[in-house]
Amino acid sequence: MAFNIRVYGILINSNHEVLLSDERRFGKEFTKFPGGGLELGEGIKDCLIREFQEELDLEIEVKELIYLTDFYQKSAFHKDDQIISVYYDVSAEKDKIDLIKTKEIPFDFEEDAIESHRWKGLKELNEEDVTFPIDKLVIGLLEN
Repeated sequence: MAFNIRVYGILINSNHEVLLSDERRFGKEFTKFPGGGLELGEGIKDCLIREFQEELDLEIEVKELIYLTDFYQKSAFHKDDQIISVYYDVSAEKDKIDLIKTKEIPFDFEEDAIESHRWKGLKELNEEDVTFPIDKLVIGLLEN
């Protein structure tokens, strides 16, 4: 068994919408918050900064910790891995946020793309909008 540490950012725009990532990997489609896997030798916040740069070409500021997994979660993709997820509130300059390429329709991928991003209003956001159990829990925290 291995630990798989995932780091995600909760980015909320001036319209009170949260950014979601629709992705296709390992033959599955899923929706999650932007972010990804910690690499060996990398700090947790550095991982999140790198992921936003790679996925969105966006420089972010990592703010307060929102949640750290406190229960056992088996990986949806690697049956022998245990997932540990870390969620941070993140921010970016408004004019840079406005430049993020987003779609209106879930899983509306460009040709050969494996991910697309979209905004979802915080008031409309619910557990069914994301795929994974830990993300569903975090949505509950955002409602409070």
